[in-house]
Amino acid sequence: MSSTSANRDRERVASAELDLPGRHSSTPSAVLPNWRTAGQRYFSLGKALRARFGRRVQKVSIDAGFTCPNVDGSVAIGGCSFCDNRSFSPSRRLPRQSITEQIDEGIKRLKRRYQCDDFLAYFQPATNTYAPVDRLRAVYQEALAHPKVVGLVIGTRPDCVGDEVLALLEEIATSTPLYVEYGMQTMHDRSLDWMNRGHHHDAMVDAVSRSRGLGFEIGAHVILGLPGETHSEMLDTAREIGRLDLDSIKIHNLYVVHNTRLAEEYARGETRLMERDEYVRTLVDFIEILPPSIVIERITGEAPNDFFIGPTWALDKSAVRNAVDREFERRDSWQGKWHRKPS
Repeated sequence: MSSTSANRDRERVASAELDLPGRHSSTPSAVLPNWRTAGQRYFSLGKALRARFGRRVQKVSIDAGFTCPNVDGSVAIGGCSFCDNRSFSPSRRLPRQSITEQIDEGIKRLKRRYQCDDFLAYFQPATNTYAPVDRLRAVYQEALAHPKVVGLVIGTRPDCVGDEVLALLEEIATSTPLYVEYGMQTMHDRSLDWMNRGHHHDAMVDAVSRSRGLGFEIGAHVILGLPGETHSEMLDTAREIGRLDLDSIKIHNLYVVHNTRLAEEYARGETRLMERDEYVRTLVDFIEILPPSIVIERITGEAPNDFFIGPTWALDKSAVRNAVDREFERRDSWQGKWHRKPS
């Protein structure tokens, strides 16, 4: 492609981003930033939050003490093969406190790193819609009552949002910004079976369909490098993300933490982890296929040193981000460059 053609393509993408139809939340499309003309290669969370709130907003992690249906035996036992919730969330590594106390402590930690006065209460570890609605309402309301909290983020599974739960989320979304993150992980059922999810991809399709038009942002978590998935199959998941027309996505490499089935498989040499260069190339391929309107909240993942086994390169997040930026620059590429709307 000539430089002139590439510039025309970039201008066309940037122009399209000024008015993004079909979003699911109450957020006006006018607040979505024109990230391409700002010099970015992908639509980052920081840009999206600044556009919506007009200032820096950080997430503060909360552990409400929930479990998961593949932990308590409802659909399976043992949890996901890669998961120790303590490795994903700082709130689960601390002695249990009230919701308000956790927010206070989390804000203290975040203020050591960021100049920020507004926070999203992030219900992060386990499945945060997996409880009676009265209990969910109580913990959500306690978080929203904190004077520094300006919205909620709720991480959950797509098979744990019954009609009563969605009615509660819709109610909350009428008065506060609400982001619901579904643990999709992949579109491939055999991979979901490997990780002991206890559901297939049809649960994700159903959850997204029933969540549309309820006023909250719909996000997904995706893992690249799952055992047995080819490069082409990983990119199929990117196309499915586009077909589902989600608002945001968190992407990370498969990594290993102690006290998991994955750790046992890795120790036996049964599971290979992606090298950094391989992951970076795959990630950029993945992002090139995504629609330009999807907020990319995360591009890498790791765990604290006392939980983490590998890959060691994932511990240096800045180096990974820099490598991703260089790969985009090398290709003269950007998010959505090869996105094609489903027919």
